[in-house]
Amino acid sequence: MKKALVLFADGSEELEAVTVINILRRGGIEVTVAGLQAGPLRGSRQTVLLPDTTVDQVHAKDFDLIVLPGGQPGTNHLRADARVIRLLQHMAQQGKQVAAICAAPSVLAQAGLLDGKRATCYPGSLDEFPAVQRQTTAVVEDGKLITSRGPGTAMDFALTLVERLTDKAKRDEVEAALVR
Repeated sequence: MKKALVLFADGSEELEAVTVINILRRGGIEVTVAGLQAGPLRGSRQTVLLPDTTVDQVHAKDFDLIVLPGGQPGTNHLRADARVIRLLQHMAQQGKQVAAICAAPSVLAQAGLLDGKRATCYPGSLDEFPAVQRQTTAVVEDGKLITSRGPGTAMDFALTLVERLTDKAKRDEVEAALVR
């Protein structure tokens, strides 16, 4: 079974996180949610989520995919956390899938993973990273890097992640059951 890690910080966009978690699980993917600290965390719209574990307890070798939801100030918390940057770099070095949505592609850029790569994000979130080839489509894939624009693209983003970890048939099956 494929395994995904979703990171969550105080102020992360809960719609993006929960959509990804839900759709990945519908696709038969084992999902672990790791918080920057232990205990309940409050999302950007004040929804409280209880992560399964903390970022200190996870190891890149245990996952096929890492996903970062956006939202503020959650993205800033992820960007400022050296553990997150190291984990992203390690996942990328291992050839694993690395994904971020909304403002969170800026965390990938901070980690040096988007230099010369195509990516999309919430408008303005990558402006300070001129080496990124910014796109405006809902989901952008560049090798093992997958980015998306924001809450409105979360379902397309999550379905793309299912397809990358499984196959097109599984994505289609999950999407059909969603009655989109």
